[in-house]
Amino acid sequence: MIGLLRSALKGSLLFVLSSSALAEETPSLPSKEAIDVIWLATAAAMVFLMQAGFALLESGSSRAKNCINVAMKNYMDVCLGSLCFWVFGFGLMFGNNPTGFFGTSAFGVSVEGSTWDYSFILFQMMFAATAATIASGAMAERARFGAYLVIACVITGFIYPIFGSWAWGSAYEGSGWLAERGFIDFAGSSVVHSVGGWCALAAIIVLGPRLGRFGPEGEVRDIPGHNLNYVAMGGFILWFGWFGFNGGSTVGANVNIGIINLNTQLAAAAGALGATLLSKLSGKPTVVSTIVNGSLAGLVGITAGCASMDPLFAIFTGFSAGCVYIAFNQFLLALRLDDVVGAVAVHGAAGAWGTLCAGIFFKDDMFNINIIVTQVIGIGSCFIWSFGSGMIFFYAIDKVIKLRSDSLHEQRGLDFTEHAEVSYPEFVRDSYYNKTNLEGMER
Repeated sequence: MIGLLRSALKGSLLFVLSSSALAEETPSLPSKEAIDVIWLATAAAMVFLMQAGFALLESGSSRAKNCINVAMKNYMDVCLGSLCFWVFGFGLMFGNNPTGFFGTSAFGVSVEGSTWDYSFILFQMMFAATAATIASGAMAERARFGAYLVIACVITGFIYPIFGSWAWGSAYEGSGWLAERGFIDFAGSSVVHSVGGWCALAAIIVLGPRLGRFGPEGEVRDIPGHNLNYVAMGGFILWFGWFGFNGGSTVGANVNIGIINLNTQLAAAAGALGATLLSKLSGKPTVVSTIVNGSLAGLVGITAGCASMDPLFAIFTGFSAGCVYIAFNQFLLALRLDDVVGAVAVHGAAGAWGTLCAGIFFKDDMFNINIIVTQVIGIGSCFIWSFGSGMIFFYAIDKVIKLRSDSLHEQRGLDFTEHAEVSYPEFVRDSYYNKTNLEGMER
Protein backbone atom coordinates (compact mmCIF):
# COMPACT_ATOMS: atom_id res chain seq x y z
CA MET A 1 0.00 0.00 0.00
CA ILE A 2 2.82 2.38 0.93
CA GLY A 3 4.59 1.45 -2.31
CA LEU A 4 1.54 2.30 -4.34
CA LEU A 5 1.21 5.64 -2.58
CA ARG A 6 4.87 6.44 -3.27
CA SER A 7 4.42 5.58 -6.95
CA ALA A 8 1.35 7.77 -7.22
CA LEU A 9 3.10 10.72 -5.58
CA LYS A 10 6.12 10.26 -7.82
CA GLY A 11 3.91 10.16 -10.92
CA SER A 12 2.05 13.31 -9.86
CA LEU A 13 5.34 15.14 -9.23
CA LEU A 14 6.68 14.16 -12.66
CA PHE A 15 3.44 15.32 -14.30
CA VAL A 16 3.61 18.69 -12.55
CA LEU A 17 7.28 19.17 -13.48
CA SER A 18 6.70 18.17 -17.11
CA SER A 19 3.67 20.49 -17.36
CA SER A 20 5.71 23.39 -15.98
CA ALA A 21 8.52 22.74 -18.46
CA LEU A 22 6.03 22.54 -21.33
CA ALA A 23 4.43 25.79 -20.23
CA GLU A 24 7.84 27.47 -20.20
CA GLU A 25 8.62 26.18 -23.71
CA THR A 26 5.25 27.21 -25.19
CA PRO A 27 5.17 30.95 -25.91
CA SER A 28 2.12 32.84 -24.71
CA LEU A 29 -0.22 34.32 -27.29
CA PRO A 30 0.02 38.09 -27.83
CA SER A 31 -2.54 40.18 -26.02
CA LYS A 32 -5.35 42.02 -27.78
CA GLU A 33 -3.58 45.30 -27.06
CA ALA A 34 -0.38 44.02 -28.66
CA ILE A 35 -2.26 42.97 -31.80
CA ASP A 36 -3.97 46.37 -31.94
CA VAL A 37 -0.62 48.15 -31.58
CA ILE A 38 0.88 46.06 -34.38
CA TRP A 39 -2.01 46.90 -36.72
CA LEU A 40 -1.92 50.59 -35.84
CA ALA A 41 1.86 50.76 -36.36
CA THR A 42 1.48 49.01 -39.72
CA ALA A 43 -1.31 51.39 -40.76
CA ALA A 44 0.78 54.39 -39.68
CA ALA A 45 3.63 53.18 -41.89
CA MET A 46 1.23 52.83 -44.83
CA VAL A 47 -0.05 56.37 -44.31
CA PHE A 48 3.53 57.62 -44.06
CA LEU A 49 4.22 56.03 -47.46
CA MET A 50 1.50 58.29 -48.86
CA GLN A 51 4.01 61.13 -48.51
CA ALA A 52 6.05 59.45 -51.25
CA GLY A 53 2.89 59.26 -53.35
CA PHE A 54 2.20 62.96 -52.88
CA ALA A 55 5.81 63.80 -53.73
CA LEU A 56 5.68 61.82 -56.98
CA LEU A 57 2.27 63.14 -58.03
CA GLU A 58 3.06 66.77 -57.23
CA SER A 59 6.58 66.83 -58.67
CA GLY A 60 5.41 65.02 -61.79
CA SER A 61 2.63 67.56 -62.24
CA SER A 62 5.16 70.40 -62.06
CA ARG A 63 7.69 71.49 -64.65
CA ALA A 64 11.17 70.01 -64.48
CA LYS A 65 12.62 73.29 -63.22
CA ASN A 66 10.50 73.08 -60.04
CA CYS A 67 10.26 69.37 -59.21
CA ILE A 68 13.07 69.31 -56.61
CA ASN A 69 11.45 72.24 -54.83
CA VAL A 70 8.13 70.39 -54.71
CA ALA A 71 9.72 67.17 -53.45
CA MET A 72 11.64 69.03 -50.75
CA LYS A 73 8.45 70.68 -49.54
CA ASN A 74 6.83 67.25 -49.23
CA TYR A 75 9.85 65.92 -47.39
CA MET A 76 10.17 68.80 -44.98
CA ASP A 77 6.49 69.24 -44.18
CA VAL A 78 6.33 65.72 -42.77
CA CYS A 79 9.46 66.47 -40.70
CA LEU A 80 8.30 69.81 -39.31
CA GLY A 81 4.66 68.72 -39.22
CA SER A 82 5.47 65.70 -37.06
CA LEU A 83 7.30 67.83 -34.52
CA CYS A 84 4.63 70.56 -34.46
CA PHE A 85 1.85 68.04 -34.05
CA TRP A 86 3.68 66.29 -31.23
CA VAL A 87 4.40 69.52 -29.36
CA PHE A 88 1.10 71.37 -29.92
CA GLY A 89 -1.32 69.63 -32.25
CA PHE A 90 -2.06 66.37 -30.45
CA GLY A 91 -2.91 68.14 -27.20
CA LEU A 92 -5.18 70.64 -28.96
CA MET A 93 -6.90 67.84 -30.85
CA PHE A 94 -7.15 64.96 -28.38
CA GLY A 95 -6.37 66.38 -24.94
CA ASN A 96 -9.00 66.93 -22.25
CA ASN A 97 -11.73 68.94 -23.98
CA PRO A 98 -14.06 70.51 -21.40
CA THR A 99 -15.28 73.28 -23.72
CA GLY A 100 -15.87 71.18 -26.85
CA PHE A 101 -13.56 73.43 -28.91
CA PHE A 102 -9.96 72.42 -28.11
CA GLY A 103 -7.89 70.18 -25.88
CA THR A 104 -6.00 71.42 -22.84
CA SER A 105 -3.68 68.52 -22.00
CA ALA A 106 -1.46 65.79 -23.52
CA PHE A 107 0.92 68.21 -25.21
CA GLY A 108 4.10 66.57 -26.43
CA VAL A 109 6.49 67.72 -23.74
CA SER A 110 4.15 66.44 -21.01
CA VAL A 111 2.86 63.17 -22.49
CA GLU A 112 3.67 60.20 -20.28
CA GLY A 113 1.16 57.77 -21.62
CA SER A 114 0.87 54.06 -22.17
CA THR A 115 2.24 52.16 -25.15
CA TRP A 116 -1.19 52.61 -26.68
CA ASP A 117 -1.02 56.39 -26.35
CA TYR A 118 2.29 56.45 -28.18
CA SER A 119 0.91 54.30 -30.99
CA PHE A 120 -2.14 56.52 -31.34
CA ILE A 121 0.00 59.68 -31.42
CA LEU A 122 2.14 58.21 -34.21
CA PHE A 123 -0.90 57.30 -36.30
CA GLN A 124 -2.51 60.71 -35.88
CA MET A 125 0.80 62.39 -36.67
CA MET A 126 0.66 60.87 -40.14
CA PHE A 127 -2.81 62.35 -40.65
CA ALA A 128 -1.59 65.81 -39.68
CA ALA A 129 1.27 65.57 -42.18
CA THR A 130 -1.22 64.59 -44.89
CA ALA A 131 -3.31 67.71 -44.26
CA ALA A 132 -0.26 69.93 -44.75
CA THR A 133 0.96 68.09 -47.84
CA ILE A 134 -2.36 68.67 -49.60
CA ALA A 135 -1.66 72.41 -49.66
CA SER A 136 1.84 72.04 -51.07
CA GLY A 137 0.68 70.65 -54.41
CA ALA A 138 -1.80 73.45 -55.02
CA MET A 139 0.88 76.08 -54.27
CA ALA A 140 3.59 74.50 -56.40
CA GLU A 141 5.94 76.40 -58.71
CA ARG A 142 5.64 79.87 -57.16
CA ALA A 143 5.75 79.65 -53.35
CA ARG A 144 8.95 80.40 -51.44
CA PHE A 145 10.36 77.41 -49.62
CA GLY A 146 10.78 79.02 -46.21
CA ALA A 147 7.35 80.62 -46.25
CA TYR A 148 5.74 77.30 -47.16
CA LEU A 149 7.41 75.61 -44.17
CA VAL A 150 5.80 78.20 -41.89
CA ILE A 151 2.43 77.33 -43.48
CA ALA A 152 3.05 73.62 -42.84
CA CYS A 153 3.68 74.36 -39.16
CA VAL A 154 0.50 76.46 -38.90
CA ILE A 155 -1.65 73.75 -40.48
CA THR A 156 -0.28 70.80 -38.48
CA GLY A 157 0.08 72.67 -35.20
CA PHE A 158 -3.10 74.73 -35.17
CA ILE A 159 -5.63 74.75 -38.03
CA TYR A 160 -5.97 70.98 -38.45
CA PRO A 161 -5.96 70.09 -34.72
CA ILE A 162 -8.62 72.63 -33.80
CA PHE A 163 -11.18 71.32 -36.27
CA GLY A 164 -10.10 67.79 -35.41
CA SER A 165 -10.93 68.49 -31.76
CA TRP A 166 -14.44 69.52 -32.80
CA ALA A 167 -15.08 66.33 -34.74
CA TRP A 168 -12.89 63.68 -33.05
CA GLY A 169 -11.78 65.01 -29.65
CA SER A 170 -11.15 63.93 -27.01
CA ALA A 171 -9.10 60.78 -26.39
CA TYR A 172 -9.31 61.42 -22.65
CA GLU A 173 -12.00 63.60 -21.06
CA GLY A 174 -14.68 65.70 -22.71
CA SER A 175 -15.81 65.70 -26.32
CA GLY A 176 -15.86 68.00 -29.34
CA TRP A 177 -19.05 69.90 -30.08
CA LEU A 178 -19.48 68.26 -33.49
CA ALA A 179 -18.81 64.84 -32.01
CA GLU A 180 -21.54 65.51 -29.45
CA ARG A 181 -23.98 66.18 -32.30
CA GLY A 182 -23.15 62.82 -33.89
CA PHE A 183 -21.08 64.15 -36.80
CA ILE A 184 -19.97 61.25 -39.03
CA ASP A 185 -16.44 61.38 -40.41
CA PHE A 186 -14.84 58.02 -39.76
CA ALA A 187 -11.38 58.58 -41.24
CA GLY A 188 -11.34 62.25 -42.21
CA SER A 189 -13.03 63.27 -45.46
CA SER A 190 -13.54 66.63 -43.77
CA VAL A 191 -11.20 66.49 -40.78
CA VAL A 192 -8.11 65.74 -42.88
CA HIS A 193 -8.90 66.25 -46.55
CA SER A 194 -11.30 69.18 -46.60
CA VAL A 195 -9.18 70.99 -44.02
CA GLY A 196 -6.15 70.57 -46.27
CA GLY A 197 -8.15 71.42 -49.38
CA TRP A 198 -9.69 74.62 -48.00
CA CYS A 199 -6.28 75.71 -46.67
CA ALA A 200 -4.97 75.12 -50.19
CA LEU A 201 -7.75 77.32 -51.57
CA ALA A 202 -6.76 80.14 -49.24
CA ALA A 203 -3.12 79.72 -50.22
CA ILE A 204 -3.67 79.93 -53.98
CA ILE A 205 -5.85 83.03 -53.54
CA VAL A 206 -3.09 84.78 -51.57
CA LEU A 207 -0.39 83.54 -53.98
CA GLY A 208 -2.10 84.25 -57.28
CA PRO A 209 -1.67 82.16 -60.46
CA ARG A 210 1.61 81.10 -62.04
CA LEU A 211 3.05 83.38 -64.68
CA GLY A 212 1.34 82.68 -68.00
CA ARG A 213 -1.41 80.45 -66.57
CA PHE A 214 -4.20 82.74 -67.74
CA GLY A 215 -4.35 85.02 -70.76
CA PRO A 216 -5.30 88.71 -70.69
CA GLU A 217 -8.93 87.87 -71.43
CA GLY A 218 -9.15 85.05 -68.93
CA GLU A 219 -8.36 82.18 -71.30
CA VAL A 220 -6.81 79.14 -69.61
CA ARG A 221 -3.36 78.12 -70.79
CA ASP A 222 -2.22 74.61 -70.02
CA ILE A 223 1.11 74.21 -68.22
CA PRO A 224 1.79 70.47 -68.46
CA GLY A 225 3.79 68.61 -65.86
CA HIS A 226 7.17 67.20 -66.77
CA ASN A 227 6.65 63.52 -65.87
CA LEU A 228 3.23 61.91 -66.09
CA ASN A 229 4.67 58.52 -65.11
CA TYR A 230 5.42 60.07 -61.71
CA VAL A 231 1.79 61.15 -61.50
CA ALA A 232 0.54 57.61 -62.18
CA MET A 233 3.00 56.03 -59.75
CA GLY A 234 2.09 58.58 -57.11
CA GLY A 235 -1.57 57.72 -57.58
CA PHE A 236 -0.90 54.01 -57.06
CA ILE A 237 1.12 54.65 -53.90
CA LEU A 238 -1.57 56.93 -52.49
CA TRP A 239 -4.22 54.33 -53.27
CA PHE A 240 -2.19 51.68 -51.44
CA GLY A 241 -1.65 53.94 -48.44
CA TRP A 242 -5.37 54.61 -48.19
CA PHE A 243 -5.97 51.06 -46.99
CA GLY A 244 -3.96 52.06 -43.92
CA PHE A 245 -5.61 55.47 -43.79
CA ASN A 246 -9.15 54.09 -43.68
CA GLY A 247 -8.52 50.62 -42.29
CA GLY A 248 -6.22 51.96 -39.59
CA SER A 249 -8.89 54.38 -38.40
CA THR A 250 -10.47 51.45 -36.55
CA VAL A 251 -7.47 52.08 -34.21
CA GLY A 252 -7.51 48.37 -33.54
CA ALA A 253 -7.51 45.00 -35.27
CA ASN A 254 -11.13 43.96 -35.79
CA VAL A 255 -13.35 42.36 -38.40
CA ASN A 256 -14.69 45.69 -39.69
CA ILE A 257 -11.44 46.31 -41.56
CA GLY A 258 -12.68 44.02 -44.34
CA ILE A 259 -15.74 46.07 -45.32
CA ILE A 260 -13.87 49.34 -44.76
CA ASN A 261 -11.13 48.46 -47.22
CA LEU A 262 -13.56 46.91 -49.70
CA ASN A 263 -15.53 50.17 -49.76
CA THR A 264 -12.25 52.04 -50.16
CA GLN A 265 -11.29 49.98 -53.21
CA LEU A 266 -14.71 50.23 -54.86
CA ALA A 267 -14.97 53.98 -54.36
CA ALA A 268 -11.51 54.61 -55.81
CA ALA A 269 -12.29 52.59 -58.92
CA ALA A 270 -15.67 54.28 -59.34
CA GLY A 271 -14.11 57.73 -58.85
CA ALA A 272 -11.73 57.21 -61.76
CA LEU A 273 -14.64 56.07 -63.92
CA GLY A 274 -16.84 59.03 -62.94
CA ALA A 275 -14.12 61.59 -63.66
CA THR A 276 -13.29 59.96 -66.99
CA LEU A 277 -16.89 59.83 -68.19
CA LEU A 278 -17.69 63.42 -67.21
CA SER A 279 -14.48 64.60 -68.83
CA LYS A 280 -15.40 62.82 -72.07
CA LEU A 281 -18.93 64.22 -71.97
CA SER A 282 -17.40 67.68 -71.62
CA GLY A 283 -15.47 67.13 -74.84
CA LYS A 284 -12.07 66.88 -73.16
CA PRO A 285 -9.43 64.22 -73.81
CA THR A 286 -8.81 61.48 -71.27
CA VAL A 287 -5.51 62.37 -69.61
CA VAL A 288 -3.52 60.75 -66.82
CA SER A 289 -4.22 63.49 -64.29
CA THR A 290 -7.98 63.11 -64.79
CA ILE A 291 -7.93 59.38 -64.09
CA VAL A 292 -5.55 59.60 -61.14
CA ASN A 293 -7.32 62.56 -59.54
CA GLY A 294 -10.68 60.89 -60.16
CA SER A 295 -9.60 57.84 -58.19
CA LEU A 296 -8.19 60.07 -55.44
CA ALA A 297 -11.47 62.00 -55.29
CA GLY A 298 -13.25 58.66 -54.85
CA LEU A 299 -10.88 57.76 -52.04
CA VAL A 300 -11.35 61.13 -50.36
CA GLY A 301 -15.12 60.87 -50.73
CA ILE A 302 -15.44 57.43 -49.14
CA THR A 303 -13.13 58.22 -46.23
CA ALA A 304 -15.96 59.63 -44.09
CA GLY A 305 -18.44 56.79 -44.61
CA CYS A 306 -16.26 53.76 -45.33
CA ALA A 307 -17.24 52.07 -42.05
CA SER A 308 -20.95 52.91 -42.15
CA MET A 309 -21.96 52.42 -45.78
CA ASP A 310 -22.92 49.41 -47.90
CA PRO A 311 -20.70 48.69 -50.93
CA LEU A 312 -23.32 49.78 -53.48
CA PHE A 313 -23.49 53.24 -51.91
CA ALA A 314 -19.70 53.33 -51.65
CA ILE A 315 -19.57 52.93 -55.42
CA PHE A 316 -22.06 55.77 -55.88
CA THR A 317 -20.12 57.97 -53.46
CA GLY A 318 -16.86 57.36 -55.29
CA PHE A 319 -18.37 57.83 -58.76
CA SER A 320 -20.07 61.09 -57.82
CA ALA A 321 -16.94 62.34 -56.03
CA GLY A 322 -15.01 61.89 -59.27
CA CYS A 323 -17.62 64.02 -61.04
CA VAL A 324 -17.45 66.65 -58.27
CA TYR A 325 -13.70 66.88 -58.83
CA ILE A 326 -14.12 67.63 -62.55
CA ALA A 327 -16.89 70.18 -62.02
CA PHE A 328 -15.21 72.02 -59.14
CA ASN A 329 -11.88 72.16 -60.91
CA GLN A 330 -13.55 73.86 -63.88
CA PHE A 331 -15.21 76.28 -61.47
CA LEU A 332 -11.82 77.27 -60.03
CA LEU A 333 -10.41 77.84 -63.51
CA ALA A 334 -13.36 80.09 -64.32
CA LEU A 335 -12.39 82.12 -61.26
CA ARG A 336 -8.78 82.28 -62.52
CA LEU A 337 -7.51 80.29 -59.54
CA ASP A 338 -4.44 78.20 -60.29
CA ASP A 339 -4.22 74.84 -58.50
CA VAL A 340 -1.31 72.90 -59.99
CA VAL A 341 -2.47 69.40 -58.97
CA GLY A 342 -6.23 69.88 -58.45
CA ALA A 343 -5.89 69.56 -54.67
CA VAL A 344 -8.75 71.93 -53.82
CA ALA A 345 -11.23 70.01 -55.97
CA VAL A 346 -9.97 66.55 -54.99
CA HIS A 347 -9.60 67.10 -51.26
CA GLY A 348 -11.75 70.13 -50.42
CA ALA A 349 -14.81 69.66 -52.63
CA ALA A 350 -14.81 65.85 -52.87
CA GLY A 351 -14.15 65.65 -49.12
CA ALA A 352 -17.20 67.82 -48.40
CA TRP A 353 -19.33 65.77 -50.79
CA GLY A 354 -18.17 62.49 -49.24
CA THR A 355 -18.97 63.79 -45.76
CA LEU A 356 -22.51 64.58 -46.92
CA CYS A 357 -22.86 61.12 -48.49
CA ALA A 358 -21.76 59.55 -45.20
CA GLY A 359 -24.87 61.06 -43.61
CA ILE A 360 -27.26 60.38 -46.49
CA PHE A 361 -26.29 56.71 -46.84
CA PHE A 362 -25.64 55.89 -43.18
CA LYS A 363 -26.67 52.25 -43.29
CA ASP A 364 -28.39 52.08 -39.91
CA ASP A 365 -30.63 55.06 -40.68
CA MET A 366 -30.44 56.24 -44.30
CA PHE A 367 -31.90 59.57 -45.43
CA ASN A 368 -32.44 60.76 -41.85
CA ILE A 369 -32.82 64.53 -42.10
CA ASN A 370 -31.34 65.11 -38.62
CA ILE A 371 -28.16 63.24 -39.56
CA ILE A 372 -27.94 65.10 -42.86
CA VAL A 373 -28.35 68.48 -41.12
CA THR A 374 -25.54 67.59 -38.71
CA GLN A 375 -23.32 66.69 -41.67
CA VAL A 376 -24.08 70.01 -43.37
CA ILE A 377 -23.22 71.88 -40.16
CA GLY A 378 -19.93 70.00 -39.97
CA ILE A 379 -19.10 70.67 -43.62
CA GLY A 380 -19.89 74.37 -43.24
CA SER A 381 -17.91 74.76 -40.03
CA CYS A 382 -14.95 72.98 -41.64
CA PHE A 383 -14.95 75.43 -44.55
CA ILE A 384 -15.41 78.53 -42.41
CA TRP A 385 -12.66 77.55 -39.98
CA SER A 386 -10.10 76.14 -42.43
CA PHE A 387 -10.52 78.69 -45.21
CA GLY A 388 -11.05 81.64 -42.86
CA SER A 389 -8.11 80.94 -40.57
CA GLY A 390 -6.00 80.00 -43.59
CA MET A 391 -6.67 83.34 -45.26
CA ILE A 392 -5.73 85.23 -42.10
CA PHE A 393 -2.52 83.31 -41.45
CA PHE A 394 -1.35 83.11 -45.06
CA TYR A 395 -2.02 86.78 -45.71
CA ALA A 396 -0.03 87.65 -42.57
CA ILE A 397 2.81 85.35 -43.64
CA ASP A 398 2.83 87.00 -47.06
CA LYS A 399 3.06 90.45 -45.52
CA VAL A 400 5.74 89.56 -42.99
CA ILE A 401 8.11 87.24 -44.88
CA LYS A 402 6.65 87.20 -48.42
CA LEU A 403 4.94 84.06 -49.64
CA ARG A 404 5.48 84.28 -53.39
CA SER A 405 8.84 83.94 -55.11
CA ASP A 406 10.20 86.70 -57.34
CA SER A 407 9.10 86.65 -60.98
CA LEU A 408 12.68 86.12 -62.17
CA HIS A 409 13.07 83.14 -59.86
CA GLU A 410 9.77 81.70 -61.02
CA GLN A 411 10.90 81.97 -64.63
CA ARG A 412 14.23 80.31 -63.99
CA GLY A 413 12.76 77.66 -61.72
CA LEU A 414 12.72 77.30 -57.94
CA ASP A 415 15.01 74.28 -57.98
CA PHE A 416 17.96 76.45 -58.89
CA THR A 417 17.00 79.75 -57.28
CA GLU A 418 15.84 78.27 -53.96
CA HIS A 419 18.14 75.24 -53.65
CA ALA A 420 20.99 75.67 -56.20
CA GLU A 421 20.11 72.28 -57.70
CA VAL A 422 18.42 71.00 -60.83
CA SER A 423 16.74 67.67 -61.48
CA TYR A 424 18.34 66.92 -64.84
CA PRO A 425 21.70 68.75 -64.92
CA GLU A 426 22.98 66.86 -67.95
CA PHE A 427 20.24 68.46 -70.08
CA VAL A 428 20.27 72.03 -68.78
CA ARG A 429 23.74 72.59 -67.40
CA ASP A 430 24.75 75.26 -69.88
CA SER A 431 21.56 77.28 -69.43
CA TYR A 432 21.63 77.16 -65.63
CA TYR A 433 25.23 77.12 -64.57
CA ASN A 434 26.50 80.38 -65.95
CA LYS A 435 27.61 83.64 -64.44
CA THR A 436 24.44 85.52 -65.37
CA ASN A 437 22.12 83.07 -63.59
CA LEU A 438 24.34 82.84 -60.54
CA GLU A 439 24.35 86.60 -60.18
CA GLY A 440 20.57 86.71 -60.64
CA MET A 441 20.10 84.07 -57.93
CA GLU A 442 22.28 86.04 -55.52
CA ARG A 443 20.24 89.17 -56.12
